[in-house]
Amino acid sequence: MSTETSQMNNVPPMGGLNQTLEIELVEASRERVVMKMPVTARHHQPWGFLHGGASLALAESAATVGAFLNCPPGMGAFGQQINANHLRSLRQGVLTATATPLHVGRTSQVWEIKIRDERERLICASLCTLAVVSLGTDR
Repeated sequence: MSTETSQMNNVPPMGGLNQTLEIELVEASRERVVMKMPVTARHHQPWGFLHGGASLALAESAATVGAFLNCPPGMGAFGQQINANHLRSLRQGVLTATATPLHVGRTSQVWEIKIRDERERLICASLCTLAVVSLGTDR
């Protein structure tokens, strides 16, 4: 990982929706997050192609991991807005999401996520804005 410092040990286990969709964390640093997701019938819309919502879940998961790694102690990042351009679809294979920060601020972060298939074709291009908030219980 060149000059990036791996933060894999600082990321909690991928449970919940990530587990359901079989999303796997491959690489995590403050500068880049890489996640993989298989495309199987579980990830299809009714016509047998990749569901756009599965791509969005993968994109937001990658952005969220990176954003949390950039938060100061006691703070966390939560998705506020996500958009995506679904450029092509597929029926099966493995997707790789690569998330990089465009803006890391005190109260918000913006991450760009590119999702590619095994042939390196761009499947989805996404931007995710995350709010940086206190993780404290008193609000």
